[in-house]
Amino acid sequence: MEHFENVIQTNAKYHELDANANIIYKFVMNYNDYIKTARDYGTGEIINMVEVHTLTLIEENPGITVTEVALEWNRTKGAVSQIITKLEKRDLIIRKKEAGNAKNVHLYVTDKGKLLSIAHKDYDIKELTRADKTLRNSFTTEEINVFYKVMQKYTELLDMRDVEKNEK
Repeated sequence: MEHFENVIQTNAKYHELDANANIIYKFVMNYNDYIKTARDYGTGEIINMVEVHTLTLIEENPGITVTEVALEWNRTKGAVSQIITKLEKRDLIIRKKEAGNAKNVHLYVTDKGKLLSIAHKDYDIKELTRADKTLRNSFTTEEINVFYKVMQKYTELLDMRDVEKNEK
């Protein structure tokens, strides 16, 4: 009988936790679709969010390396290199080797890349302001700030899992 009660308690706890986890899962899946969708940020160039944010990171940090981009975005150098290659093929960035050291390659935006990065920032200001106004119709400033604090802590938890996984 005690085993049966433990199973009931376990199932109840699972469903309680799973209901909250499903909110996160749905958000992550929707946001993943959103960031992968290519769009025009105002220059006629069709590009997805990952690529344009990488471009903007380079624009704001001239001379950044692939390794530094990978660390900033918590991605492998290989994954970042693929994005960098796409941006380079579209004439949005250039790679420059460090004088006297052919191994160190630094990234810079082209004029075309700079225009797109600036347009992207303008686009994001409008979209993020719209989202903020929508949230403020339903939540207080304090509730929104707590949400971002929780998201930050959850991100840290996920980062710790990655570190633990790599240590094994």
